[in-house]
Amino acid sequence: MNGPEIMSKMAGESESNPRKASEQSEKNAPSIIFIDEIDSIAPNREKTHGEVERRIVSQLLTLMDGMKARAHVIVMGAMNRPNNIDPALRRFGRSDREMDIGVPDKAGRLEVLRIHTKNMKLDEDVNLEVIAKDTHGYVGADLAALCTEVVLQCIREKMDVIDLEDDTIDAEILNSMAVTNDHLKTALVGTNPPALCEIVIEVPNVSWNDFGGLNGVKRELQETVQYPVEHPEKFEKFSMSPSKGVLFYGPPGCGNTLLAKAIANECQANFISIKGPELLTMWFGESEANMREIFNKACQSAPCVLFFDELDSIATQRGGRVGDAGGAVDRVLNQLLTEMDNMNAKKTVFIIGATNRPDIIDSALLRPGRLDHLIYIPLPDEASRQQIFKACLRKSPMAKDVDLGALARFTAGFSGADITEICQRACKYAIREDIEKDMVRHRMGKDTMEVDGGQEEEAVAEI
Repeated sequence: MNGPEIMSKMAGESESNPRKASEQSEKNAPSIIFIDEIDSIAPNREKTHGEVERRIVSQLLTLMDGMKARAHVIVMGAMNRPNNIDPALRRFGRSDREMDIGVPDKAGRLEVLRIHTKNMKLDEDVNLEVIAKDTHGYVGADLAALCTEVVLQCIREKMDVIDLEDDTIDAEILNSMAVTNDHLKTALVGTNPPALCEIVIEVPNVSWNDFGGLNGVKRELQETVQYPVEHPEKFEKFSMSPSKGVLFYGPPGCGNTLLAKAIANECQANFISIKGPELLTMWFGESEANMREIFNKACQSAPCVLFFDELDSIATQRGGRVGDAGGAVDRVLNQLLTEMDNMNAKKTVFIIGATNRPDIIDSALLRPGRLDHLIYIPLPDEASRQQIFKACLRKSPMAKDVDLGALARFTAGFSGADITEICQRACKYAIREDIEKDMVRHRMGKDTMEVDGGQEEEAVAEI
């Protein structure tokens, strides 16, 4: 039965529905009473304001206590909010077994995918292990929706040869239809786990190739974040607990966010980016609830990298902030410290903070066991600037006379963001020049671009 179905407008009928279910189950023993969405009929009586809910909870507790030990009747409940249920229902002798059915890991997702695709015709190059690796945060229903979308993608390609008015489809058309990797990639882009929609969770596509320089910082991040995910047995061997988080500090525009995304991609972890001011609201207690929700989602989508940008906006020294009405920032910081301390060690969730003002961060956040690794992100040196130029222009056609070494020497004091802006402007000028050439050709009466040796002329990004 569903929890909301027990509720009734008639007085006393809501309590009679559980009694009828209990009597029917005893007559048909052995039996199982399954109550879906049990939190809707058994909320915490101290927090609910409805008299009907209180009566149903009392009736449910009475029925469970009145069950005979050998009646062979088991009561099972399912819910998404275990903290909202009445604690009297969770004691021994009633619902004394609690099972957390969380988000499946890679092996679980692979097994679910094999079940949903066992009757599909898959192409030879389809690798379900790769799909299971790329679907962090997907639950069973999300994977089922993904498989359905894959089938629809395959059918759409054959819509021009399928006669919708005919009740049957030719065997030749059916044999030519098969699910390929392209179908799976297209379906992955168009699907998003609904359970994690409240917070933007992504698997970044940024790699170390997109980031130039800072080899020492990369090495330290690999040892802190990547090794615990890829080599957990080594940490168990040496009885070492992985670090919970790091703090990036340094001048703006030096790639704090890009570094966090790159390390999340390298260890194939989910990435949640949180801007500090986004957590603060005008309602009392809602800012702390937002912080709890973020950590809950991070644990559900583990392994996960939780990135707090502009950390100084919510983690300043407590008691010293002028104009903080009601102490909202202090309460958010207290909640952040509590969540970091209560985080399960088995959940691979790493916290990365970024700030330009490390001097105003509360010292309680920087102690060992929290953000105990402070990593300085400096302005890039000449060699790093040259690598950044290469990373930004690696996909752009360049003229042979472009000297990236000279550009690196002339841009002393530039940050990574400044160099990226230079490359973007150079590409914009190249696009403008190519469009003007096309307009001149059009005015001269040529409908198409001249082709030299069977290849179209490419725009050259000259800096």
